[in-house]
Amino acid sequence: MLRRGESDPDGLEGLLQRSGGSVRAAEGPEKVGGVRAGDDELDVAIVGGGMVGLAVACALSNMPLTKHLRVAVIDSNPALKSTNYLKKDGIPDSRVSTVTPATISFFRDIGAWEHILQQRHAFFGKMQVWDYTGLGYTRYNSRDVCKEYLGCVVENKVLCNSLLLRLQEQKEDIKKMVYPTRLASLAFPSKSRNVGVAGLKPPSTEAEELRRSNLVKLDLSDGQTLYSKLVVGADGSKSNVRQIAGIKTTGWSYPQSAIICTVEHTAANDCAWQRFLPSGPIALLPIGDNFSNIVWTMSPEEASRHKSMSPEDFVMSVNRALDFGYGPHPNSSSLDHYVERLFSDFGGTAASTKECFEVPPRATGLISERMAFPLSLMHSHDYVSKRLALVGDAAHTVHPLAGQGVNLGFGDAAALAEVISEGVSVGADIGDLSLLNRYENDRKAANVAMAAVLDGFQKMYSVDFGPLNVLRAAAFHGAQYISPLKKNIISYAMGDRKSPLFS
Repeated sequence: MLRRGESDPDGLEGLLQRSGGSVRAAEGPEKVGGVRAGDDELDVAIVGGGMVGLAVACALSNMPLTKHLRVAVIDSNPALKSTNYLKKDGIPDSRVSTVTPATISFFRDIGAWEHILQQRHAFFGKMQVWDYTGLGYTRYNSRDVCKEYLGCVVENKVLCNSLLLRLQEQKEDIKKMVYPTRLASLAFPSKSRNVGVAGLKPPSTEAEELRRSNLVKLDLSDGQTLYSKLVVGADGSKSNVRQIAGIKTTGWSYPQSAIICTVEHTAANDCAWQRFLPSGPIALLPIGDNFSNIVWTMSPEEASRHKSMSPEDFVMSVNRALDFGYGPHPNSSSLDHYVERLFSDFGGTAASTKECFEVPPRATGLISERMAFPLSLMHSHDYVSKRLALVGDAAHTVHPLAGQGVNLGFGDAAALAEVISEGVSVGADIGDLSLLNRYENDRKAANVAMAAVLDGFQKMYSVDFGPLNVLRAAAFHGAQYISPLKKNIISYAMGDRKSPLFS
């Protein structure tokens, strides 16, 4: 704790002192020693133009103190060249994300949500989760926490496209911001300048040499070279940026794969459904009109078998997994009435407590290809180093059973943009480690907690043992009638709380 008159060397006051006390927003190429920075010099270079990388760029371009920063997105994905609205009447893509109200609020803040509303999306206000043994189920309703909805299912390509459309509004020429190429090599100031710098021309002036010696050097596969004060690694779970920086990770592979696809119903689906089966959970998520998205976790061998099934057999297998297969439907018991009365005095009865178990809508057809991918957990030991910050899957991956992975990434994007803005407000070096540590401290605890919760669920349901099944189902079923616990779980899943337990 600081005494009166002392300064915090790692805080904003310390950054202000080191920067000479200047307060300004970047308004173009910075002058160093009377020499203006070149067009190849950036404030922020974002490696990876997926959903999270674009969200960082969009947030920085939207905030008053950072909108003048020179930001570049480096990614060879051809989709980054297209910024037209995607048609609502086409077949939904199988790659979707369930975004929470906290993520929706972030998208609204940066001005991208209005573009999503003009493309395909599906809000849902109800969710049912149950156990294959027939011993337990719980239902959630947005009214339990006085909200309009629990979340919204959006195709990944719609999320990316909406961010690009917003960037197009913010920047006169978005093509100058997006580099449609790959990163070839990366050299940080603290590392050897001989790594991947063959052919570098001698500096034209001493001022230029001094300035660039403290920047990150990025060689691109198309032959261009960029220099940046800060590099943001948003290049996925196998992040090349993270590996070059030498940041270690902890994690493991699950003995599971996930199949994703899109199915059709005879009527619209307005609820998110999830059933825990012996091999893993299956989720049925509304995606608009009469379509739903399937996320089905199973062993790699089962995944291979289900991918090779005929469409008719696969649909039959989906309906069996969501309805009549593996075990009976859960039913309420006389004990539930007493449990409900016991806990109703501790925060009131949730609206969904009175809702009975429902059978999910039957799938009538498979309308997309089936995709399968292995599942794993990974967490970076560090999110930052000097002039580097990792976001999204480059920093952490989690089990997809609650659809929280991308929401953690968007949380990273929002937090990093805010920290950069704080640094700019005091004239600090945005690549300074003491500034970037604020981002890591903010996000690491939240991400580790969510990873632990999801990993615990995965392990809890990976054992099929009679007595454990009963205890597991009882805990599930208790959540249906213990309203205070239910409300905390909903708020945590929506991004409104930092802990799923009472706090």
